[in-house]
Amino acid sequence: MSDTAASGPDRQPIWSRPERGSRGPAPAHSRDAIVVAAITLADTEGLAAVSMRAVAAALGTGAGSLYRYLSSRDDLLDLMTDRAVGELRPYPQVEGDWLETMVLLGRRQLAVFSAHPWLLDVIHRPSGIGPQSLAWFDNCIRILEPVRCPVAAKFETIAMMTGVVSLFARRESAAGAFSFAGVDLAAYPHLVAAFSQPSGPAPRADLVERTLRSLLTGLLLGESTEAG
Repeated sequence: MSDTAASGPDRQPIWSRPERGSRGPAPAHSRDAIVVAAITLADTEGLAAVSMRAVAAALGTGAGSLYRYLSSRDDLLDLMTDRAVGELRPYPQVEGDWLETMVLLGRRQLAVFSAHPWLLDVIHRPSGIGPQSLAWFDNCIRILEPVRCPVAAKFETIAMMTGVVSLFARRESAAGAFSFAGVDLAAYPHLVAAFSQPSGPAPRADLVERTLRSLLTGLLLGESTEAG
C-alpha cells in the first residue's frame, strides 16, 4: 500500500483491519501497547512530538516495526483519539433526570480534555470516530430517549455540547489570564460603565454547569416545543 493510499480519504479505517499483518516475524508489541506509548508521549511532550519514530523509540524498537501494526501516523492518531474517548466509561445510569446526567457527562468530557490537552486537536477528525466514540454517541442517545424532539436535534446537541466543553478546556489550558491592567479604557465607555457596576452575588452553579444546562435545555426543549 502506498503512503497516499494509507493516509488518504479512501484508506480503510484502522478499526476494520487486523491488529497486525499476517506476514513477518512474531509481534513484539501489541497495538494497544503502541497506543499507550503514543498517548504518554503526547501527554508529556505534546502532539507534535508523536511520530512513528518517537513512539518506536519509546518502545525500544525501530520505526519500521510499527508499520507491521499501523499504516501511517493517521492510524495512530485515530487509535489515540478513540482510546482517550474510552476514558469516559463507565457511563452513568440515568438515576435522576436526563439533564443532570448529560451535565455530568459534559464534566467528564472536560476532565478527559484536561488530562489529554492534545485531544482537542484531533477529536474532530472524521477518521477518528471509532468504537469508543460510537459508544459515546449511543450512550448519549440512550440518555436523551425521554426527550420528545427530533433525533437530528439530539445529534446536533451532543455535538454542540462537545464543542462547548472543548472551548472550556482550551480556556483552562491557556497560559495566564486576560487582564486590562495597563490599558487605557477611556475610549471604551461601555466597558468602563460595565466595570463600575456591582458584580452581584455569585451564581450557585459555575459557568460550565450553567452553560451546559442552558445549551441542553435551549436546544432540546425548544425543539420539543416546536415539535409539539
